[in-house]
Amino acid sequence: MKILYILSGLGVIAMLAEMFRFKKFLLPIVLVGLLGAIACVVKDWNTDIHYYSDMLTFNNYALLFSCVIIGTAFLWFMMSGNFFREETSRTDHFALVLFALCGAVILVSYSNMVMLFLGIEILSIPLYVLAGSRKDDLASNESALKYFLMGAFATGFLLFGIALLYGCFGTFNIHTIQTYLNPPMPSQARPSDAQWVLLSGGILFMLIGMSFKISAVPFHFWAPDVYTGAPTQVTAFMSSIVKTAAFAAFLRLFICFAGVGQTWTNIIWIMSAATILLGNITAVYQSNVKRMLAYSSISHAGYMLLAIIAMNTNSAGSILFYAAAYSVSTIGAFAVLTILENTSTINHQPSTIAFDSLSGLAKRNPLAALAMCIAMLSLSGIPPLAGFFGKYYIFTSALTSGYVWLVLIAVLGSLIGVYYYFRVIISMYLKESSDTSSIEVSLLPKILLVITIVLALALGIFPDLVIRLI
Repeated sequence: MKILYILSGLGVIAMLAEMFRFKKFLLPIVLVGLLGAIACVVKDWNTDIHYYSDMLTFNNYALLFSCVIIGTAFLWFMMSGNFFREETSRTDHFALVLFALCGAVILVSYSNMVMLFLGIEILSIPLYVLAGSRKDDLASNESALKYFLMGAFATGFLLFGIALLYGCFGTFNIHTIQTYLNPPMPSQARPSDAQWVLLSGGILFMLIGMSFKISAVPFHFWAPDVYTGAPTQVTAFMSSIVKTAAFAAFLRLFICFAGVGQTWTNIIWIMSAATILLGNITAVYQSNVKRMLAYSSISHAGYMLLAIIAMNTNSAGSILFYAAAYSVSTIGAFAVLTILENTSTINHQPSTIAFDSLSGLAKRNPLAALAMCIAMLSLSGIPPLAGFFGKYYIFTSALTSGYVWLVLIAVLGSLIGVYYYFRVIISMYLKESSDTSSIEVSLLPKILLVITIVLALALGIFPDLVIRLI
């Protein structure tokens, strides 16, 4: 809970920064505050405290996912210096991002479906604004409107599902519902036929609502346009922090429904296979790197669904590790895209980064090319990087539960992914560019690139450091 207090306090400080004229110190204050929040995670380890009549539960599960989210946010703020340069909206953007982080932490720690709804809204509403923060850019405006409309639809489905489950059980508490669906004694009451109708409908509607949030097929169609139109820093936030929080919430919810797996297992099986194949195949045909990463993000949602459908003791650990590995690689990739966009803007060139824009990057800035290379190799699952072990743990979890065919589809999807990830590497290292001038990078982005490289390698070499924690 101290984490939420710190993030909320930072958000309030950000709003006051303009009034008291210390906004140029805001970034270091936020970075120190995030480190303080991570220290609170360590301090609260193994405490398992329930707050507000069991509305929120900060157990090790919530603390670990909070740590991944806050750590990713720390890297994100290092990456996003240019996003906060506009004097008139700097403090607003800081506050919106920090309040969105509050929503993400609520999503990983809720134990009541009311808090699930509040967490999603607290996370989503600031992002609607941030996605449209380039007021003069039509694509950014379209992104914000589309994200808002699709988010509203998803919330409607989610609320309808919550209402049906409340009608079935008379409670919003997921632990109470879990106990009802998995009674300690077989002779205890099970749902009646009328309750089964409400229960099945509620689970189905909540599944639709959560699938919108993670952009799983067939509820993914908003993601490519929103990711492409939003500022690159906001896209990085959505595809790392939002995805981690959404999957932690998804898993927490469906652990509650594990006792009635027959109502949702086959649906998620089909969604997972379709998400992996469609995300990877569509990414192959993209010429815009940012849009390619958007479809790649969809395919990674499909991989993470494998751990949810497996629903065994390895599911939480495999999703946690995958989210950490994916977030580090995503931040590294988007950091390089941000550097290239800034360079294009300075040179009065189009800011859209196509594959050709990466040609010769290895000569123009070897560190940026190395960071992008490590990110692409990790995302494609090449050993010994973090992404390889992320997929290894996910696939192992699915195989343990007997989903052999789904794992084979996931392996096929990974092989397709290697093609478009290696296109980026080939462009950087094997193609020449007409512009041979070096790309200058300031100190903070350089440190960030080095950190993402080290983390991708460290998580790959020492995966047990994370996976054994949960």
